[in-house]
Amino acid sequence: MKIGFFDSGIGGMTVLYEAIKVLPYEDYIFYADTLNVPYGEKSKIKVKEYILNAAEFLASQNIKALVIACNTATSIAIEDLRRNFDFPIIGIEPAVKPAINKCTEERKRVLVATNLTLKEEKFHNLVKEIDHHDLVDCLALPGLVEFAENFDFSEGKIIKYLENELSSFDLKLYGTIVLGCTHFPFFKNSFEKLFGIKVDIISGSVGTAKQLKKVLADRNQLGKGSGSITFFDSGHKIVDQEIISKYKRLFEILDETQRSHVGH
Repeated sequence: MKIGFFDSGIGGMTVLYEAIKVLPYEDYIFYADTLNVPYGEKSKIKVKEYILNAAEFLASQNIKALVIACNTATSIAIEDLRRNFDFPIIGIEPAVKPAINKCTEERKRVLVATNLTLKEEKFHNLVKEIDHHDLVDCLALPGLVEFAENFDFSEGKIIKYLENELSSFDLKLYGTIVLGCTHFPFFKNSFEKLFGIKVDIISGSVGTAKQLKKVLADRNQLGKGSGSITFFDSGHKIVDQEIISKYKRLFEILDETQRSHVGH
C-alpha cells in the first residue's frame, strides 16, 4: 500500500522530500490540486470542498496513510478528514513552538504564510498558546505560491518581491523565519540573502515526516517499497515525462538550498 500526499499544488513536494529521507522504502502518491491552486486566496467553504474531494480520490487508491502537505488545508479540514476516514491522517502546521523554543535570545520571529492560514482560528490559537512575549510577527506572502506554481525560481525576482513585501519590517530585529506554507522552502536561499545567513529558517516539514514514520511504525505498517512516486494532477494521473521531470527537479532545488546552507 502507498502513502498519499496532498497539496493544493507543488508545495507539498517539500514535505514529500523530507518523508523520503526518513522513509526511503515506501511508495508514494503525490496529488497536486493544480486546477484549483492557490487555496490561500479562496473561501474556506470552497477550499474545504476541494480538500474533501481530493481525499475521497486518494482513499480510492487504497492508501495506508494520508499526509496533508499544506498548511492551509490542515488548518481548515484536518478534523473533518479524520472523522471521515479510518486511515491515519497527518497534517502540517506552522512551526511556531520550535521557533519560540529554539532561540534563547529575545530576537523576534516572523511567520510567513498564506492569507487563509493567517485568518484561521486554529492558527491564532496556536500562536496565542505559545507566544507569551509578543515575539511573533506575521506576514502573508501569496506571491511566493504563484512563483512556485509557475516554476519560477529566479532569485532576482524573488528577492525584489520579498524586499517590497517586507519593506515595513526592520529585518535586523528578527532571528527566526517560520515558513508557514509548504511552497516557501523553495525560496530559503532568498530569505537568507535578505535577512542574513545567521537567521534560523524553520518549517514543519521535518516534524511532519517524523510523525508519519512514527505513526506507521506504531501501526506496524512500515513498507518495503522502492521510493516510487505516482503523480496526480487534480485527479488525473500524470504520464507526461516532461511534467514528471519538472516535479522531480523540485527535489534538486531543495538539495541546492540545503547544500548552500551547509556551506555557510
